[in-house]
Amino acid sequence: MHKKLENYLEEISHFLSGREEREEILAEIRSHILEKAEQETGPAGEATLEKVIAAYGEPRRVAEKYLDGRPVIAPAFQRHLFRYASLLFAVHLVFILLAVIFKKSFIVFPFLFVPRMGVIGAVFYLPMAFLADFGVVALVLYFISRSGREIKLPWPKFALDLDEVKPADAKTVANKVAAMVGAGTMLALTGLAVNLFVKHRTIFFFTTNFGKFRPLFMPEPGRLISLALIATLAAGTIGLIVKAFSLSRRLACWVDAVVDSFALVMIAMVLRQQYTDFFAVRIPVSPAHQTWIYTTLTVTLLFIALMVAIDLVANVVRLGRRRPAK
Repeated sequence: MHKKLENYLEEISHFLSGREEREEILAEIRSHILEKAEQETGPAGEATLEKVIAAYGEPRRVAEKYLDGRPVIAPAFQRHLFRYASLLFAVHLVFILLAVIFKKSFIVFPFLFVPRMGVIGAVFYLPMAFLADFGVVALVLYFISRSGREIKLPWPKFALDLDEVKPADAKTVANKVAAMVGAGTMLALTGLAVNLFVKHRTIFFFTTNFGKFRPLFMPEPGRLISLALIATLAAGTIGLIVKAFSLSRRLACWVDAVVDSFALVMIAMVLRQQYTDFFAVRIPVSPAHQTWIYTTLTVTLLFIALMVAIDLVANVVRLGRRRPAK
C-alpha cells in the first residue's frame, strides 16, 4: 500500500462523479503512476512515487483532463435548462403573488413552499426562488444525462426565441416614427397624470353631468392607486423611449422584463391594502352589490397581473436563449 499515492488518488476522486466511472479513472491513473515510477527506479518507493506524483499534476487538473468532453448536463438537454427553469419559476411567481395579496402561505408538498410575505419580502424572495427552481431543473437534467438513456424531453414553446428570428439590418423610418409617437403619447399621459395629482392628490374623478368633478376614491386609497398608476406609466414611458432608440432585441426584452416586474409590484401594493370605505362618492346599491364591486375590481387587477406575469416569463425565456447570429 503506497500512502502518498492513495492520498493523491483520494484528492482526484473529489473532482470526479459516478462511482463506476470514478473507479475506472482512478485505476488507470494508479497504473500509469506505478508504471512510470518502476521505469525510473525499479520497484516503486515512496520517494520515487512522490517525484512522479509531483510531475503528474495537480489533482483538479488531472481530473479535468479525464472529464474533458463529458459535460455535467448533456448538450441535448442544455437548451432545456433555462426554459424549464423559467416555466417552474412562472408557477412559483404566481404563488408568490398570491401569498402577497392574500397574506397566506402556500404548500404544494414536496415541490413548492411559499411563505406569507409582504411586498418587500417578495422582492428579496424572488431571486432565491429562481435559483431554487434553476437548481431543481439542473439536478433533474444531470440525473437524466448520467443515466445514458435515450430520452426526448418536450420543448414547450410559448414565446418566440430570439435565435429563431432573423435580425433586421435596421429599423425602418415608419417603425421609428411609430415608436416615437407611442413614447410621446405615454409621456403626455404621464405628464397629465402628474399634473392632476399635484393639484388634486388624485387622478380619479367622478361626475354625473360633466359639470363638477369630484374625487372617485377616498383620500388614502386614492393617493396610493394614483401613485401606483403614475409610476407604472412612467416606467412604461422610459421603456418605450429606450426601445425607440435601440436596435437590440435583447435590450428590448430586458426593458420589458423590468417594466413588467415593476408593474407587478405596483399591482401587489394596491391589492394588499384593506379599506372599509373605498369610494368617496355614494354608490346607490345594496351592501351586497358593493361587495360584488370590490370583488370585481380585485379580480380585474388579478387578471391584469396574470397577463403581465405571463409576458414577464416570456421575456425571461427569450433572454435565456442565445443571441441571434449576425
